[in-house]
Amino acid sequence: MVYCYSVVPRQRNGEVMFDIGRFKAKTCGGLTRRSFLKVGASVPVGLGVADALQAAQTNGQAKAKSVILLWLWGAPSHLDMFDPKPKAPLEYRGPFAPIATRNPGVQFSELLPKLAARSDQFSVVRSMVNSNGGHPGAGTVGLTGYEERPRPVKPNFGSIVAKERGGPPGLPAFFYIGRGIPRDLPRRIEGYGGGTLGAAYDPFLVQCLADGKINIPSLQLLDGISPDRITDRSSLLTDLDESRRLLDSLGIENWRRARQTAFGMLTNKDALEAFDLTQEDAATRDRYGYTTFGQSCLLARRLAEAEVPYIQVNWSEYVESITPAADFGWDTHIYNFELLQDRHCPIFDRAMAMLLDDLKARGMLESTLVVAMGEFGRTPRINNRAARDHWPRCYFSVWAGGGVQPGRVIGQSDKHGEDPITDKITPLMAGTTIADLAGVGVQQRAEMEVLDGGSVIHELL
Repeated sequence: MVYCYSVVPRQRNGEVMFDIGRFKAKTCGGLTRRSFLKVGASVPVGLGVADALQAAQTNGQAKAKSVILLWLWGAPSHLDMFDPKPKAPLEYRGPFAPIATRNPGVQFSELLPKLAARSDQFSVVRSMVNSNGGHPGAGTVGLTGYEERPRPVKPNFGSIVAKERGGPPGLPAFFYIGRGIPRDLPRRIEGYGGGTLGAAYDPFLVQCLADGKINIPSLQLLDGISPDRITDRSSLLTDLDESRRLLDSLGIENWRRARQTAFGMLTNKDALEAFDLTQEDAATRDRYGYTTFGQSCLLARRLAEAEVPYIQVNWSEYVESITPAADFGWDTHIYNFELLQDRHCPIFDRAMAMLLDDLKARGMLESTLVVAMGEFGRTPRINNRAARDHWPRCYFSVWAGGGVQPGRVIGQSDKHGEDPITDKITPLMAGTTIADLAGVGVQQRAEMEVLDGGSVIHELL
């Protein structure tokens, strides 16, 4: 364990000194205790604090200009996708056959033929674990690294990157693409946004429909306010002011923030173009698939192209796969095998494969980190409804681009896929790795007081 330190500059007798606060972290190439103490020894006033810190630190260099997180909400089955167990008894292995990949000795489920053919472009972690077995709680752990309690709720990984990096002109730094904040029927994830960093770093929600049309919920306050209808700035401000009364319950600061974001996006030509999927040729849109997830992945690529630092594509708003008001999440307590075969895996396999191809063809894959994961896995032993239930003890994540070494399998589960038999990989480690690759190094994390105790997943780098 390396004890790193947050530093607060102050002047004394013509020198810049640093107050140091203890912060636990592990890193591949971050600051050591000694290097931090050297910074605090003596820095001339003529050298700015930021320059002094930059000169002292070795981390914080972004290998990933953008992060695209494909959040597979509801928890996909690891045995039926990236960690098949063909030698396990039938009540564990399920009906799907394993298939070869581009990596010798590595097999995926037959439901993922496109990704199996591209396995040399990404790495898979097979030893993820979550400390929580319920969807909203596990979702918060999965997206922040910490439990919802004790309070306060910690910030989403995207909020951490957004605070450090900021957004491009006219666009927020952190996007959610999906129908709403991820939730189950009773309640939503608490760790979806800024947490201790503040609501200013909450994600900006955009909906992308299967036909590629874009909806921005925070702008749907009056008829006619949409990205393709705004031409006059003064008229926009008037319309938004008239609808201010509808947002009283959100608080004045939230209103001001939403108003400023809306104004900046809808009156910036370059920003608006990022949302216009009609600029893509028909063949590209078709290869992603005319599904909500497929077109959302295409929108994510366009936002990465516009240099948005963090984009989270939510598979669904609700975890439930088949429930009134739900939208086919991965929570397959019933019809697990039918849904994976006929709907979920074909959509995911097609969209993620095309996203990797598209980023690679545009020369963006090396500078764009793509991560796919859910909040946990599903029971290795098939339940009495011929499906699978919650399983936080072992699941997968997929990593590509942005500084990740491709073609690797990190971690191993036991013969039934019940538990890792190698070192466990936690969401906190995943978040620390994402932050580190996005340029939020030990020093920056210490100053923000985030991801305390986190370590990078060394085997991915």
